[in-house]
Amino acid sequence: MNMKVLLDALEEYFGDDVKRINHAKRVMRFAEELLEKEKADRDIVIPASILHDIGIKVAEQKYGSAAARYQEKEGPSVARKILFKCGFGKEAIDEICGIIGHHHSPGKINTLNFKVLYDADWLVNLGEEFKAKERGQLKTIIDRIFLTKAGEELAKKIYLDEK
Repeated sequence: MNMKVLLDALEEYFGDDVKRINHAKRVMRFAEELLEKEKADRDIVIPASILHDIGIKVAEQKYGSAAARYQEKEGPSVARKILFKCGFGKEAIDEICGIIGHHHSPGKINTLNFKVLYDADWLVNLGEEFKAKERGQLKTIIDRIFLTKAGEELAKKIYLDEK
C-alpha cells in the first residue's frame, strides 16, 4: 500500500492544522525506525501511525476537547472512511481502527502492532510534553510507559543520551 496516498488524505483532512500533520509524520518516522527491530506488520503499523490522532478534529468540534477518551471514541469512524477510500481491505481497516480506538489505553489491545504504534507516539509525546522534566523523572517515565524493547531503548538514547 502506498502510504503517500494516506499522508495526502491526512493533510487534506487536517487542512492547515500543521501541528497535527507534523505530529503524525513524526510518529510515522519513529514507527518506521521501531519496525527495523520489532517484527510487527508494517501495513498495519504505518497507517495506524499516520491516522492515530485523526479523531482530534471531531473530538474538539463535538466535545470542545482533544482528551484521549474523545480521540479514541471518534477516531475509528473517521479513519475507517479514509482507509476505505484509500483502498485498504476490511481486515486491515478493522485492526488499524482497533489500534486507533485504544491508542492511549495500553492493555486493551496487546498486539505487537499496537505496541509499536503506542511506543512511536510516546517517542514524540515525550519530546513535546516532558522536555522540562528532570532526568530521573524521565527515566522513570520511560521505564514505565514503553511496551517494546526497541521503543524503550530508542527513548533512552534520545532523551537520556544512553547508548
